[in-house]
Amino acid sequence: MTGTLWLCGSPIGNLEDVSDRLRRILGTADVVYAEDTRRAQILLNAAGASTRVRSYFVGNEELRATELQSDLEAEKTVALLTDAGMPAIGDPGISAVRVAREIGATISVVPGPSAVTAAVALSGMGDRFVFESFLPRKGHERTERIKTLAGEPRAVVLFCSPKRLLADMADLAEALGADREIFVARELTKMYEELWWGTVAEAIEHWTSQEPRGEFTVVINGAAPAAVDWQQAVDAVKHEVAKGSTQASAVRTVADLLGVSKNELYRRVLEAGTQ
Repeated sequence: MTGTLWLCGSPIGNLEDVSDRLRRILGTADVVYAEDTRRAQILLNAAGASTRVRSYFVGNEELRATELQSDLEAEKTVALLTDAGMPAIGDPGISAVRVAREIGATISVVPGPSAVTAAVALSGMGDRFVFESFLPRKGHERTERIKTLAGEPRAVVLFCSPKRLLADMADLAEALGADREIFVARELTKMYEELWWGTVAEAIEHWTSQEPRGEFTVVINGAAPAAVDWQQAVDAVKHEVAKGSTQASAVRTVADLLGVSKNELYRRVLEAGTQ
């Protein structure tokens, strides 16, 4: 037999968002592992829980994962917290899930407030999005990651630290264009919450004139779809057919290659054939 690992989604800023279920899990767990024990203690006090708290952050995650595994093997109930939001999403926690799976422990979750979904909803940029967490700090990995965002048609959600915000905005302006629309949520649900809409260039101007403070969640509007050269697409289908492909197969191949609608391409191929 093994214990249970609870991934506990915690308030992203407002303690009024503590759920009854979170109170119960924190109060009945044998041990709580937390990214920041001081912040966790504030949360536990608000939840009326007196459970023992152990640190679990990037610097000691490997060591603590071993201890957490031992607790689960001892059939204990373990709760995992990060500073705010959901463990393993832009925060430590993946290692805990992996060791729990390796030993066959029960894993469950207490859903909670999310800066990601809250920011997407507030942005008004649609409900299709990708989450990139924090951008790499430097080097080839950073350059390549930002480059991939330029053509992403879905909204992109990023976390930014106040120290990196302007550097991130500058690199995004270069790769995506200074006029790309973005939404910035600063200190979501907290006393000094700020919601800001504008372009990347305007964001740089805004936070150059005032010091970035707090935690930032940024939503970047998706790239506009590229104009389709339908005549080129139809000619490509004809070329595939001339090589021996069926018309249906050629349409599928070209549509996938160009990222266009198969039905629309097929319609245009049929129209071209009757002209």
